[in-house]
Amino acid sequence: MAFPLSSAIISYKHSLNVSITPSFPKPSFLPTQFVFCSNQMPTKDPARPARPRIHCLSKKTLSEELADRHDFPTNFYLSICRHGIKKLESLIAVILLSIQISSPLPLVGWDSLFISPATAVLYSPDTKVPRTGELALRKAIPANTSMKTIQESLEDISYLLRIPQRKPFGTMEGNVKKALKIAVDEKDSILASLPTNLKEKGSTLYASLIDGKGGLQALLESIKDKDPDKVSVGLASSLDTVAEIELLQAPGLSFLLPKQYLNYPRLTGRGIVEFTIEKGDGSTFSPEAGGELRKTATIQVVVDGYSAPLTAGNFVKLVIDGAYDGAKLNCTDQAVLSDSGLDKNGYNVPLEIMPSGQFEPLYRTTLNVQDGELPVLPLSVYGAVAMAHSEVSEEYSSPYQFFFYLYDKRNAGLGGLSFDEGQFSVFGYTIVGKDILPQIKTGDVIRSAKLVEGQDRLILPNES
Repeated sequence: MAFPLSSAIISYKHSLNVSITPSFPKPSFLPTQFVFCSNQMPTKDPARPARPRIHCLSKKTLSEELADRHDFPTNFYLSICRHGIKKLESLIAVILLSIQISSPLPLVGWDSLFISPATAVLYSPDTKVPRTGELALRKAIPANTSMKTIQESLEDISYLLRIPQRKPFGTMEGNVKKALKIAVDEKDSILASLPTNLKEKGSTLYASLIDGKGGLQALLESIKDKDPDKVSVGLASSLDTVAEIELLQAPGLSFLLPKQYLNYPRLTGRGIVEFTIEKGDGSTFSPEAGGELRKTATIQVVVDGYSAPLTAGNFVKLVIDGAYDGAKLNCTDQAVLSDSGLDKNGYNVPLEIMPSGQFEPLYRTTLNVQDGELPVLPLSVYGAVAMAHSEVSEEYSSPYQFFFYLYDKRNAGLGGLSFDEGQFSVFGYTIVGKDILPQIKTGDVIRSAKLVEGQDRLILPNES
């Protein structure tokens, strides 16, 4: 089960028909209550059922809502009747199943009579979707084709290392040799793709990739020693070097933005935003290893303009303008949201999602994950950062409200993807402070948000 998020409404999806009894926290603790309601949210896709909604109600609205429900006998009796019918259907289903097992004859027509249609489809897409922010960000860098081939060959080793018991070291060795051959044979073309002012730095990194302490030659030796831990460390080092070279190869966007979107701020590369979080009730965050209790905690987010230039650009401008300083946070089981910021001056950016395998983002449209469409920046990663939906239309992102996604595979489909995958503009990942996210509670505050890297990559409309 998952919470699709929007600026004012958080919709609750479920894969089974279940009755949910509201459990309201005492209104004296929080100024806002999240309440399960039974009204349905319409969907554009007839194959997808309408979903119950969760409204964010004030104390006053909540009291009125509860007062309206005092006269409940009719609904109560109807609920009992429905419950009895469900029990009867379950009993009949058990009897039919017993008959079918003992005498396997076709029961034509009975299935449609007693079995309710599924309200959600479980799917099993490509299991190689990035599972960490670091991996997703590395895959999102637009770089030289040869470098991408080296990267993919090395990343395959990450999956091979997950195989329990006996590791396929022979296959790993073949992958590294393939990457090493490309690195040697294509060295000139790879270095030629670097900007002139970055060639010296690129050449140093490239030499390190081949023969350095954490390079491909050293990785081969670790594989020959058949030491999984050493292989894992060496692989991480080689992939970090690959990513550094690729970032040098990608000084700007690899595509042209549509003309109608040139009046938005845009980020033409990567940026790093640092949040300082403070407890709203005066309590403390858990200490770091061997440290003391902390009154504040730091979270760093890498913002990716390569895949979401408009969304990242709007967010970075808000950070620079100080729009998030003092913002309060709200928590659900699967997200930490900033407040709605109705008095903030952000841009109404269209929903922006870069599909995997494509060269430019799609605008104002979601992805159909069940048909195999996957985003370059997946939501199904713990600490993913995305914009909530606009209150007016789900074709646009909120001009201000963002959220940290607390991915949990227990609330995902068979392929391990969130049921909200492909529905939001993801623009970055939490790289530092992921352990802080589960400690955040409703009422905690962003003391400050600042851009520590990437301001030179922000282009404002009047600079176009």
